[in-house]
Amino acid sequence: MATLTFLGATGTVTGSKYLLEAGGERLMVDCGLFQGAKELRLRNWNPLPIAPASIQWLVLTHAHLDHIGYIPRLVKDGFRGQILASSATVDLAKIVLPDSGHLQEEDAAFANQKGFSKHAPALPLYTSEEAVQSLEYFRAVNALEPLEISPHFTIRGFFAGHILGARLIEVTVRENGTIKKLLFSGDLGRFPQLIIPEPVVPEDEVDYMLLESTYGDRLHPKEDIGARLASIVEGTASHGGTVVIPSFAVGRTQELLFLFRELIEEKKLHSLPIHVDSPMAIDVTHLYEKHQEDHSLELETLEAQGVKPFAPPNLHFDKTVGESKQLNDPHYPMVIISASGMATGGRVLHHLERCLPDHRNTILFVGFQAAGTRGKAIQSGAEAVKMYGHDVQVRARIESIENLSAHADYGEILAWLGRFPKPPGKTFIIHGEPTASEALRQRIAQQLRWDATVPTYLQQVTL
Repeated sequence: MATLTFLGATGTVTGSKYLLEAGGERLMVDCGLFQGAKELRLRNWNPLPIAPASIQWLVLTHAHLDHIGYIPRLVKDGFRGQILASSATVDLAKIVLPDSGHLQEEDAAFANQKGFSKHAPALPLYTSEEAVQSLEYFRAVNALEPLEISPHFTIRGFFAGHILGARLIEVTVRENGTIKKLLFSGDLGRFPQLIIPEPVVPEDEVDYMLLESTYGDRLHPKEDIGARLASIVEGTASHGGTVVIPSFAVGRTQELLFLFRELIEEKKLHSLPIHVDSPMAIDVTHLYEKHQEDHSLELETLEAQGVKPFAPPNLHFDKTVGESKQLNDPHYPMVIISASGMATGGRVLHHLERCLPDHRNTILFVGFQAAGTRGKAIQSGAEAVKMYGHDVQVRARIESIENLSAHADYGEILAWLGRFPKPPGKTFIIHGEPTASEALRQRIAQQLRWDATVPTYLQQVTL
């Protein structure tokens, strides 16, 4: 019998990995890093419960690290199959994975230099070179058309509305004359969208759905995002302060640039220096301009009018270390957009170390902060956070704009589910903190009368 095994993103929003087995073949959907609490991060160092060499295919929903960040380790440990994804996802992976390896090498080297690691020496999970080597196994496919990859598996993608290249993945599993369809939501986006197409409802009936629940217990505020963003920036600038925005390099940074351009063009925000201090975010922005197959109708209209959607006035792309360091000696108000989005690593830590102790500055969170991350600690009111082996006092103003999230809230999820022609035989609630997953399960059961359950880590289901 065909089986489904949950190898990640159960009881947490990170580490997405799902294994399908049929006819002696193995297909994995997503291969993400565990992030956040130490207990979760340690799972990245544990061997997979199955041999990577025994997996023939890996299919990707999108290119965020919690969905693709474990791939170099998978290849290092023996995977030699095909990695299938949309063209934009493949291009993003070429940026995201080597950068991830580089950051891990940097963090290990810094830990060794400062001597604050419990390991001697501290080692990266994988290197930038190993990440580059893993790219050899990627294959771009037209994920919007059915693709039979073996007598046992056919895959098809649908727009997910999350980030560039993101797809819902439908897998048709055939074994012993039995056919089962599974739909993997990956990360489900919002309604409406500024930059990319909205999430699609597949026309086929499915037997099983794996549904994300990042915001399964919350509704996004119904606020004017632009007005709130302008108010925060103008208020900070009036005190001569800096706005530091820890931002995901893929998706969130581009939405911010789009919004800043709109606000300044409409004279709702004074022009001030906007620095994107993330080489990866800069490269990703160029990919957003390139992959027009993933553009929304609004974006296509703007481009036809000659507008550069991601280029607000006074924009600076800071690629080099030298350019980044110059931002540490500001003489005027500015906005710094820098990765990582949960303040777990990257250049943003240097800006936080400088700006957190000063009450004139503002730290603005524009995305989900997972439990156990530095971003979550700051957002939750910590008086100090550990950074580079020492405590940094938090005196800056801390703000959050949750409505910029690329994840649908429970109201949007339920509205999307309500458009399906027929309920799945069973819905598995994944990719959420325990309270969020259980809250969404209850709402689906009560409001839609669907059979929904929250799986556990390493649980295996017979299809």
